[in-house]
Amino acid sequence: MTPEARIIAGITLITVPTVVYGGLSVLSIVSGGRFGLRVGVPLSPEQTTYFRAGHAHAGVLVILSLVVQLLLDHAQLTPDWLWVTRIAAPTAAILVSAGFFGIAFSPRLRVVLYSGALLVVFVTVATGVGLLRA
Repeated sequence: MTPEARIIAGITLITVPTVVYGGLSVLSIVSGGRFGLRVGVPLSPEQTTYFRAGHAHAGVLVILSLVVQLLLDHAQLTPDWLWVTRIAAPTAAILVSAGFFGIAFSPRLRVVLYSGALLVVFVTVATGVGLLRA
């Protein structure tokens, strides 16, 4: 593993407790407060769906971000593009999940979700192209 991949992967792993916290919050919401962490704001069924989606996407995209770090070690991209792609991967996870949580309260925050989705597309395409060029 390159030092660059190790740095970004290490920082990304440090954020995993936020995903755990989110999972405990979602557990409280869907169990009516019987399990998980107490959530002070009651949510509508639609908001609960957005919270579930935000949590699920956070977990999956964090894992994808970690895998991408390893794949980029074998991709043929310029050093600048490698760094941009490395940083964009965990940023996409943050933006997509934050976007789902945000639109639960304000539909205008969908721009955060869409920005994250565009970053996911960029990261996967750039990594794929870099691997095919290698």
